[in-house]
Amino acid sequence: MVESAFTLQLPDPEATDALGAALAATLPKAAAAVVVFLRGELGAGKTTCTRSFLRALGVSGLVRSPTYTLVETYELRNRCAVHVDLYRLSGPSDIEALGLREYLDADHIVLIEWPERGGAALPTPDLDIELRYADEGTGAGGGRKAMLSAGSDLGRAWSRNLRIDSRLTAYLSNLT
Repeated sequence: MVESAFTLQLPDPEATDALGAALAATLPKAAAAVVVFLRGELGAGKTTCTRSFLRALGVSGLVRSPTYTLVETYELRNRCAVHVDLYRLSGPSDIEALGLREYLDADHIVLIEWPERGGAALPTPDLDIELRYADEGTGAGGGRKAMLSAGSDLGRAWSRNLRIDSRLTAYLSNLT
């Protein structure tokens, strides 16, 4: 059985873009909402990865960080992508006011930055992506590490697809 958790070494912004594009290309068909958590410090690449993902799914307009708006939606060919940033929330009690429940149907892909701020008020993610600075102590220069783990059957299928996607082969650090 293939592991559903793995790490990528992302040496530059182009590698983070490759991750976003690969996420879009390998996304399995889903009968329910697709939920992705994006974790990491400020500037770690969460929005860069999301932007590349959305571009690969066909979004051609401006893709901005929802740090101040909290929620940005993007119409795709056959579904809607919802980019959520919980950084400014004070805790799980603020989740209900965002109206996230309405996005948890089969026609949505929900990408949530700073999910730790939402706690148990959030659904289990299909895929959990944590981006860290490769040089943990400085946060400057260097690249990033992306740790991906699956939280559902869809996430496990997605993880398997990602591990064999040629866009990511050079960045895999623990291929078994």
